[in-house]
Amino acid sequence: MIGPLLALGSALTWGVADFSGGMLSRRLPSAAVVGVSQACSLVALLVLLPFMPAPTSSGWIGWAIVAGLAGSGALVCFYRALAFGTVGVVSPISALAVSIPVIAGFAAGEQPRTLQVAGIVAAITGAVLASGPELRGEQHVKQQAIWYALAAAVGFGITMLAIARGSASSPMFTMVGMRSASVAAFGVAAIVLRSVGGVRPGDLPKLALLGLGDVTANALLGFATTMGLLSITAVLSALYPVVTVGLAAVILHERMKPVQIAGVVLAFVGVGLIAGG
Repeated sequence: MIGPLLALGSALTWGVADFSGGMLSRRLPSAAVVGVSQACSLVALLVLLPFMPAPTSSGWIGWAIVAGLAGSGALVCFYRALAFGTVGVVSPISALAVSIPVIAGFAAGEQPRTLQVAGIVAAITGAVLASGPELRGEQHVKQQAIWYALAAAVGFGITMLAIARGSASSPMFTMVGMRSASVAAFGVAAIVLRSVGGVRPGDLPKLALLGLGDVTANALLGFATTMGLLSITAVLSALYPVVTVGLAAVILHERMKPVQIAGVVLAFVGVGLIAGG
């Protein structure tokens, strides 16, 4: 049960990080929030680097680069989508990212038990519903929001798959390579634009915590995939919308819609089925 528990820990941490990142992106450019927070997490990883066990092979390198570029690009697209549309449209689309690692797991020959397959379906459906999909009445949603959300979904899905593949050699070195690739890309952009997006020294503590939360979630997913089926661990880690919605209800006093409550319940049913299988 260690693998599924780590995957659920990843969902919890991702949910908190997404909520925090969304709050920070209300007053700072999304690219600046992602770039600076990831640079802070890279510093922390480099401090830990001498204490990390050596990887079993160099297979993590390519996957880490893919995960870094796809993940950072997906986060920027996700925050841009929120700038054009509402959470009720953007989140359900981006939550479908989990379909990529699930399909990859099945294609690789994974065969979850019948109850676990039912749990996977229930958990994915619950995560989407918990995001609050209500397309009716969203008259002011721009087409850009849909395209950015779709790009985010593809990027998140590729990131989850790349983390899993790289973690087969070394979960922690995959994190280092992933962050190095994304920070390098944002660094080049900052040099070209001659700007860090208006980030001030006072913003660094919050951005550092955000970066640590995101990389912790990634690492938990990486370790989880080495202890269980990718099709199951990916689904459990993708329950982060449930956490984000819960935080919005508690902190921002946003009222949960009936469809969101049903989604949360269904997600928990899915977790129970996966564990019971």
